[in-house]
Amino acid sequence: MASYLGVSLSFIFSALLISPAVSQSCSSQTFTGDKSYPHCLALPNLKAFLHYSYDAANTTLAVVFSAPPSKPGGWIAWAINPKATTMAGSQALVASKDSKTGVASVTTLNIISYTSLVPGKLSFDVWDVKAEEEAAAGTLRIFAKVKIPADLAANGKVNQVWQVGPGVSPNGRIQPHDFNTPNLNAVGSLDLSGATTGVSASGGGVGNSRIHKRNIHGILNAVSWGILFPIGAMIARYMRIFESADPAWFYLHVSCQFSAYVIGVAGWATGLKLGSESKGIQFNSHRNIGIALFAMATLQMFAMLLRPRKDHKLRFFWNIYHHGVGYSILILGIINVFKGLSILNPEHTYKTAYIAVIATLGGITLLLEAVTWVIVLKRKSDNSNNPPKP
Repeated sequence: MASYLGVSLSFIFSALLISPAVSQSCSSQTFTGDKSYPHCLALPNLKAFLHYSYDAANTTLAVVFSAPPSKPGGWIAWAINPKATTMAGSQALVASKDSKTGVASVTTLNIISYTSLVPGKLSFDVWDVKAEEEAAAGTLRIFAKVKIPADLAANGKVNQVWQVGPGVSPNGRIQPHDFNTPNLNAVGSLDLSGATTGVSASGGGVGNSRIHKRNIHGILNAVSWGILFPIGAMIARYMRIFESADPAWFYLHVSCQFSAYVIGVAGWATGLKLGSESKGIQFNSHRNIGIALFAMATLQMFAMLLRPRKDHKLRFFWNIYHHGVGYSILILGIINVFKGLSILNPEHTYKTAYIAVIATLGGITLLLEAVTWVIVLKRKSDNSNNPPKP
């Protein structure tokens, strides 16, 4: 009995390890029909495979591209970019499964930019196009024959781009894919002859550099708008209540906010750089909030130079302005950090860590707020019981 149980458990464990989705390889994939594809590439990102054959006489490339969508009901895409190793400018074949009929189909897209996906005829001829689902492996496949333009055929190589996405909207528009490292690096050069058995990932360095800049952008802005600015505001509100802390609280407040501003400007500048290098990729709300934060923080810095004396008649209105803009920066800064985290999509640990930091600052704020009111009310009580002598 024990031996039988051991054998059963070993079989189950092996079955889990050798699931269809994990065991996919070039040799394990088979296709219906009499068409053969002598060349196969296990593409370096997104668990994708490309089977292909090339007829040099008539410059015809026959392909089978297979990959698992990023989510059930998602899409896959394979494209040739005549000029660059980027998605923008690509002539793409996109496969997805209809949510109602369950039938997989292919759409051709002329990707003018990341925000302009135009269904229609590609810049070169494509025929025998179809899609199918391999449910056991959780993948979609694109079958197609492509007429390679003469100038690309003469080079013997083409720029290929591939991608996977989460779904298709009811109006038929594909939903944006992730911008993680595997997605950004899903580009390379395809040797038409099949002599090169790997993929020249010519865009990998660019993708890694962009990821590095995005991480720097995120860290700088999280520290600035999401941590230092709130701490500076807490210093101004809760230290000034102690008479012995004057004027130390003021210099601490200014130092903290100025440091936050400098770091925030550096983060804002990296954001501008990323935007200039990512034509067509736009996160409008994140960008607009970032611009508003930079503008308001800059006004706060200049407002310090125009701060009236305590006894000046305009000091009351200056305080209203200063506090209003300051609290607006705090709220928008924290909101934008969370928007940035959703865009970067880092490991869950990072988002949890930031939530823990904000929760800690929030708890300290509540405690100090209570202490402040106790001190203020006590002072008022003491002043009312001991009126000043005439």
